[in-house]
Amino acid sequence: MGLLGTTTAESYYNQSQSFTGNGSAHQFILLQTYFPTVPTAKEQFEIYINDILINPNNYSYNNSNDTITFTSTSMNTDVQTGSNGAPKNGLIVLVREIAETEQYGNYQYIDVEDIINNFIVSYVGEGKIISKVRKSDVAFHAQRAIQEFSYDTFKSTKAQEIEVPPSLTMILPQDYVNYVKMSWKDDGGVERVIYPIRHTSNPTSLLQDSNYKYLFDSNGDLQKAYNSNTWGDFSTPNADLTEYSQEEKLDQVDLNAMGSRYGVEPELAQSNGSYFIDQIKGTIYFSSNMFGKILTLKYISDGLGTDAEMVVHKFAEEAMYKYLAHAVLATKMNIPEYIVARFKREKFAATRNAKLRLSNLKSEELAQIMRNKSKQIKH
Repeated sequence: MGLLGTTTAESYYNQSQSFTGNGSAHQFILLQTYFPTVPTAKEQFEIYINDILINPNNYSYNNSNDTITFTSTSMNTDVQTGSNGAPKNGLIVLVREIAETEQYGNYQYIDVEDIINNFIVSYVGEGKIISKVRKSDVAFHAQRAIQEFSYDTFKSTKAQEIEVPPSLTMILPQDYVNYVKMSWKDDGGVERVIYPIRHTSNPTSLLQDSNYKYLFDSNGDLQKAYNSNTWGDFSTPNADLTEYSQEEKLDQVDLNAMGSRYGVEPELAQSNGSYFIDQIKGTIYFSSNMFGKILTLKYISDGLGTDAEMVVHKFAEEAMYKYLAHAVLATKMNIPEYIVARFKREKFAATRNAKLRLSNLKSEELAQIMRNKSKQIKH
């Protein structure tokens, strides 16, 4: 066992340590020089090889001797060897601590577990509104509250960046609810928005014989093709989707405008690309000119992605308590209807206040944007 090559000093503020892989060593030791507070579990740090995040299942951590051990993997073969998972020669390995003290910005939020405990202390017990309730019931309603608030109250927009593969598809995130914006970045890092297309899809393609009769397998089920002919034709490179230089674009615009400007559909009058979403298959399909582009999907999350993401902003804490109180009372027997109605009104008012507090509207920023209205349009 030995260190993977050389180490370089990192800031104590970030508490990280980097190594250079040599292609054979698959174990290395975290040093107190870089980690004054050495992690006690692998959940407290992340490992990157050449900026690629390594799945925690691909390494183990022994906190008795502060040793990280890579394991063989069929993933990340471009940065790890298949035999023992060692980082390949010359690649930079970065171990970065993500301990609770370094999760910057978390002071804005309250953990759901704390919300549940605070609710039980404040609302449940002898002489209180709710005489008795199981903690598991409160936890269920708390998760439902996070889902409901994520749609229109919390700042629940997340983003993912991928390179569009040859298959021209992207899997929807597990906590995906709806998209906000889809774009790809140009060489200057500017996001180019792409728009959904409504005139195509990837329907289920049934297999037929030479007489056009459906084919069945041994179980009597219809046989289906992996992809449809519709998607196959749409994903084939099209001359209309060819990318041009700036000068060529101007010529192309003039050419397209000759006798054909009238009746143009604005949603199709752009060359950034297009996509459609198959909700059942959980897949996004892109036009052929999107291959190889760095794509950014901004989407609304249900707020239940991981335990670390199940947090409540302090501005919405009271709304959570009112939601839980109404949800518990509304599902219990022998609760007077006026009590349920009272907490329903309080829940509505608290939710409205939370939306206003989290709206984050700034008068100066709005004024700066509205100044665009004062521009003169040249004719």
